[in-house]
Amino acid sequence: MDGAKSDNPAVQSQLDRLAQLSLPQGRLGLETIRILLDRLGNPQDQLPPVFHVAGTNGKGSTCAFLRAMLEAGGKTVHVATSPHLVRYNERIRIAGRLIKDTELAELLAEVLDQADDLAPSFFEVTIAATFLAFARHPADACVVEVGLGGRFDATNVIDRPAVCGIAALGIDHERFLLAPEEGTPDLPIARIAFEKAGIAKAGVPLVTFAYPPEASLEIERAGIVTGARVAMRGRDWEMRAGADMHYADQHGELVLPLPTMPGAHQADNAALAVAMLRHQDQIAISPSAMAQGIQAARWPARLQRLSPGPLSGNREIWLDGGHNPDAGQALARHFAGQRLHLIIGMLENKDPEAIIAPLAAEIESITAVPVPDHDYHSPSAFGKNAMAARDVPSALAALPRDGIPVLIAGSLYLAGDVLRRNAELPD
Repeated sequence: MDGAKSDNPAVQSQLDRLAQLSLPQGRLGLETIRILLDRLGNPQDQLPPVFHVAGTNGKGSTCAFLRAMLEAGGKTVHVATSPHLVRYNERIRIAGRLIKDTELAELLAEVLDQADDLAPSFFEVTIAATFLAFARHPADACVVEVGLGGRFDATNVIDRPAVCGIAALGIDHERFLLAPEEGTPDLPIARIAFEKAGIAKAGVPLVTFAYPPEASLEIERAGIVTGARVAMRGRDWEMRAGADMHYADQHGELVLPLPTMPGAHQADNAALAVAMLRHQDQIAISPSAMAQGIQAARWPARLQRLSPGPLSGNREIWLDGGHNPDAGQALARHFAGQRLHLIIGMLENKDPEAIIAPLAAEIESITAVPVPDHDYHSPSAFGKNAMAARDVPSALAALPRDGIPVLIAGSLYLAGDVLRRNAELPD
C-alpha cells in the first residue's frame, strides 16, 4: 500500500477510503477502470494531446523532461506520475501545479462513490480521479506516466494519445509482469517488453530505446499488430552525449545541452523526450524550448543531492529511490571510484543485491534502516557487516564525520520519508 497521508482532514478521510482498496487476486484487465470512467462521463476522451510513457527505469525522468520542454515552449501541461513521495497530491499536477486539497478531496469522494460496487484498486481510483481533474481544467498537453507494466495499466485507456514512449527496460515487479500467461513470451526481458509495448496504439508513434534483440522483436511485433509507428533509437533516431547532446532523426540534427539532473543516464531520458516530441505532430516545440527544458527539468529522489536542512545539515547526502538492478548500475556509474556511506532500506520483496552488488567497490559502510509503514529487509540481508539503525536520523548520527558522502537508497517510500524530514517537499 502506498501509505498516503494528508494534513487536510477532508483529504485524509478519502485517503482512508482508498487505503481499504486492494486489487482482487487474479484480476487483470481494463474492464473495471473502463466501467468506472464510463460512469464519470469518460474524461479520458476529453483530454488535450497525451504523451504516454512506460518503462522500467527512467519513465518518470522522461516525463519530467517532457513537462519542462512543453512548459518552456509556452504550453500549459497536466502531469500524472506515481508513486508520490511525500503527499498524494504529487500524483496529479494541474496546469503546472499540484492539485489543491479541496479539489482533491472532492474528486476522490466523487470517484469512490461511483466505484463502490466495482472493487477497484487504489491505482484505478487514482487514475480515474486524475483524468477527471484533467478533463475539467484547460491545458495544451497531458504527460501521463504508466504505473505498472503497460498492457493492463489503468492509464492504458487513452485510445488516441499524441505519442507513446518506452524508456529503459529491466526486470522488476516480477510477480505481476512475469506471471505465467498463455501466448506471452517466455524470456523475461522479452515478456517485460511485451507488457510495456501494450500501450501501442494504431497510427500513434511509439518511440523507444534500442533493446536486446529479443526485447526489440516484441516492440516491433507490437507495432505490426497494432499499427503503431515504431521509432527506435539507432534506426529512426540517435543521440550521442559528450560535452553536449547530439541528436539526429529524419527531421535533421540538434545540438542540445546536457541535463543538469545528475547521472549520465539522464541524457538518454532527455533524448527520449526529445524524440517523442519530434515524432508527433500535434504540438510544435522549438529546439530552443527543448534546450531550456532539458536544463530546467527536476525529478526528486533520483540521484538528488539534498539541500542543507533539518536532516542533512551541511553534509553531502545523496538520495535515490532506485531498487532494481538497473538502478544499482546507474548509481555505480555515477559514484564510480568514490567512497560512500550507504544508508539503505528496501521492501521485503526487492533484492538487496540489486543495489549492494554494483556499489560494492565504493561502499565504506552499510547501515540498514526500516522502510516506514512497509515490510522491509532486516540488516542481515545487506551483508554481515551491515549495521542497524531505527531510522535515517539515527543512522546519520552514528556515522563518522570523515567527509565521505552519504547515499540513502533502496526505496521510494524511504526517499519520501527523507524528503519530509529534510523539509524538501516536492512541489
